Amino acid sequence: MREVYQEQLDKLADELAAMSTMVGNAMEQATTALLGADLSLAEQVIDDDMKVDEARARCEEHAFGLLALQAPVAGDLRTVISTIHAAESLERMGDLALHVAKAARRRHPQPVLPEDVKTYFSQMGQVAVTLANRLNQILRTQDVQQARDLEVDDDEMDDLHRHLFTVVMGSEWSHGVSAAVDITLLGRFYERFADHAVSVARRIVYVVTGTMPNSDRP
Repeated sequence: MREVYQEQLDKLADELAAMSTMVGNAMEQATTALLGADLSLAEQVIDDDMKVDEARARCEEHAFGLLALQAPVAGDLRTVISTIHAAESLERMGDLALHVAKAARRRHPQPVLPEDVKTYFSQMGQVAVTLANRLNQILRTQDVQQARDLEVDDDEMDDLHRHLFTVVMGSEWSHGVSAAVDITLLGRFYERFADHAVSVARRIVYVVTGTMPNSDRP
């Protein structure tokens, strides 16, 4: 019975890891659509978001099933409860990629991004995908050190976001208020994507150690 129970717990980890891959792919495609004003790719991200929602529902269903049927305690209980929280964060990451894709669709055929900020979003997209890929490994291995390192890796996204904000608010900005609003919102979507990745990684630290890392991050 214990072996079956452990298989069920492992399945939860695999489901979360699969979700991290899905949202990483979504953000990668959304970024490509944003940079290239690619309507068909933006539409694909929008259509595929339902798959992320369905994955979260399955994950939560399995987690609540374990709570009801197995009455887990101690570390197992932390795993199940953290799975529910992590699935919510991962779904939110998918929603943020969805927002990026919708921005690309809304402005089509015109590009959303002025040329002088495209480099920032290219780099933020790369960081976001890297974080999602690393999160996949963390969820599968429950490696505490990698989970803690992810929070350090997120600093690169924060730096890019701050520099982007400086450009938009600078005296040399010549693209108007509407573009500034678009850029500000888009930058926030990428920053929040990274923040949710960190939140999931912190949950893994909690699962393994029993202690939530001290942080002022959400």
